[in-house]
Amino acid sequence: MTMWLIILVAVLAAFVAGTVYLTVAVGRFGLIKKLSGDRKWLKGLLSFGIIAIVFTGMVFLTSVVNAIIILLSTLMFFLIYGLVFRIIRAVRKKDFTCNWAGRLALVTSAVYLCAGYYLCFHIWQKNYHLTTDKFDGKLRIAMFADSHLCTTFDGDGFAEQMERIKEQSPDILFIAGDFVDDSTDRENMIKACAALGDTELKYGVWYCYGNHDKSYYGSERRGFSKDDLEAELEKNGVHVLEDESLTVGGMTIIGRKDSAESDRAEMSELMKDVSPDSYTIVLDHEPNDYDNEAAANADLVLSGHTHGGQLFPVTYVGEWFRINDATYGYERRKNTDFIVTSGISDWEILFKTGTKSEYVIIDIN
Repeated sequence: MTMWLIILVAVLAAFVAGTVYLTVAVGRFGLIKKLSGDRKWLKGLLSFGIIAIVFTGMVFLTSVVNAIIILLSTLMFFLIYGLVFRIIRAVRKKDFTCNWAGRLALVTSAVYLCAGYYLCFHIWQKNYHLTTDKFDGKLRIAMFADSHLCTTFDGDGFAEQMERIKEQSPDILFIAGDFVDDSTDRENMIKACAALGDTELKYGVWYCYGNHDKSYYGSERRGFSKDDLEAELEKNGVHVLEDESLTVGGMTIIGRKDSAESDRAEMSELMKDVSPDSYTIVLDHEPNDYDNEAAANADLVLSGHTHGGQLFPVTYVGEWFRINDATYGYERRKNTDFIVTSGISDWEILFKTGTKSEYVIIDIN
């Protein structure tokens, strides 16, 4: 909570300071200078008015959060090009005939945000290859997290992604939390659960809760409760694990409560009755208990939550504040393999500039 409060304050401060800076920067464009003449107050008013109109338009087209992201991204490139051209101007000892810094900042911002939008809405397949001596033969795992249903796709779009995953012929599917969100409605939740029921995998579908699944605003807002979601998942054959474990096909599968839950069990407690010969797979939405999971000798831990860092340049803010043990990808500690996925969708923000959306295929030999 402390980290998010710090981030909120920093974003608001950057937003205010950035608006002031952009007002000055926009005032350097030739058209604004021509319209305002020598009247500085008019130049400032015109510049601020343009920024306010564009920002308001982005709010209506996207959301307040995304409008702020767009403004701060644009600010970043105005700052970068402003510094670069200030250095060039000092070296050449001559002013430029037009506002090249501003023009390049606008073009680069547009390219950056369009690329981020594509990286968020287009979904890639990420492959990992692991080895174990705990069972014979091969196991193909499919995994995703952070679908945040109704952000970048609805129930029908989710069903299309399930068809893509089924084409990879996995033996088992894991969902590492944040399957739904506060913006998810009941109809699309039911459609998505039905799509999971159509997978017909050898070892089935397994799920643990994320921090958004139970809703921050209550069931009235989205039309279903945590119990409704669980009932719909189980109706479609999904194994819902909340600090519980089950054994199937030579594997012990443990689904942990989200780390925000005050009554979450310790990893050592969840592992105390697990046979050392059983290949243990842990679903833990937030990647922030690596040392304890490695000490408990779990074989594989699957997480999401970080969205792969989401936005450059704050990609690793969770690690900087020591809230997360990892942001994205594969890591091995002692005898435990850890994988964090960037998520198959997104929460609220419609851009991924520090990563891309994905589902994961893990082949274990």
